[in-house]
Amino acid sequence: MRSDQIQKVGQVVWETTLRCNLKCIHCGSSAGAARPNELTTNEALILCDDLKDLDTQEICLMGGEPFLRKDWYIIAKKIRDLNMKLLFISNGYNINKNILSKLEKLEPHSVSTSLDGSTRETHDHIRGVKGSFDKVMEYISLSKEANLPTTVITTVNKLNFKELPELRDFLLNKQIAWQIQIATPEGRFLHKYALSKEEYYSVALFIASLKKKYTSKQMPVVGAHCFGYHSRHLPWLGLYPGWGGCQAGISILSIKSNGDVIGCLSLPDSKIEGNIRERSIIDIWNSPSSFSYTRKFNVDFLGENCKGCKYGETCKGGCSGMSIGFTNKFHNHPYCFYKIEPDLIKNK
Repeated sequence: MRSDQIQKVGQVVWETTLRCNLKCIHCGSSAGAARPNELTTNEALILCDDLKDLDTQEICLMGGEPFLRKDWYIIAKKIRDLNMKLLFISNGYNINKNILSKLEKLEPHSVSTSLDGSTRETHDHIRGVKGSFDKVMEYISLSKEANLPTTVITTVNKLNFKELPELRDFLLNKQIAWQIQIATPEGRFLHKYALSKEEYYSVALFIASLKKKYTSKQMPVVGAHCFGYHSRHLPWLGLYPGWGGCQAGISILSIKSNGDVIGCLSLPDSKIEGNIRERSIIDIWNSPSSFSYTRKFNVDFLGENCKGCKYGETCKGGCSGMSIGFTNKFHNHPYCFYKIEPDLIKNK
């Protein structure tokens, strides 16, 4: 991809701190303690200006737990002052009325929180801290009272996938967006808790049934980009019109709390393209040598799960995070609908 072909940044996912107050078993970042060299407030504000210069459309602040960073509001306000969309992903554990008041002033595009079980036992076990279920339920209630655009994210694994119907019942008609995604073997998450192909497909069927049965107002649900692709039987489950390959380094950019730049936070450190303390993020993004795994993709990159597929050139082997997590290879998504459906249907 030549420099004159490089797209503008659609979304930045910014890990503002690795510090976290929970110990989630599926955390791909193994969050807990802050990195020893996290960006200063001044460095973060300069980064905001540079992202605006890249014509970034929206920035999602996450962690770790973003609200544990003392200057989170200063950074968030800078983003809004620069007229970029602002989103948050939080575990909801330490959100209080003071934080909610600041969020109301910021008018974020979305504030997402994680709900990983319909019971205290399941959610607290997955989140690693007793009482986290009660805390997140309190946050959801307060968020709705404050009229914030609220999203619930459920990361599905063997421990909670049977609780999806109860979560549906809780969220129905509450005007809370619901994103369902799959836990991937990385960080603290053990492969033994990962869904089988049959369980994965059953979750996809569940999402499809919700979309068919309810209006988007009754149940605004989407499957994350880990779902797909090219099903013979299911509609597209995601938020956007369809799948055009992994967008890491194409329209999506991720930043770690120490200034490392990477296409997606789910990717290994070997795919870090540079650090903003050494090169500006503008230079990193505009460099023709950056993000070669997506920008310079050709069908020869496809792994054994995808090689020879008629959709390979456009699908590009599916979600890179899923591909790396399950097979340790790019462009090799093992749970692709098009590939697994014939065997699943034959075995019924």
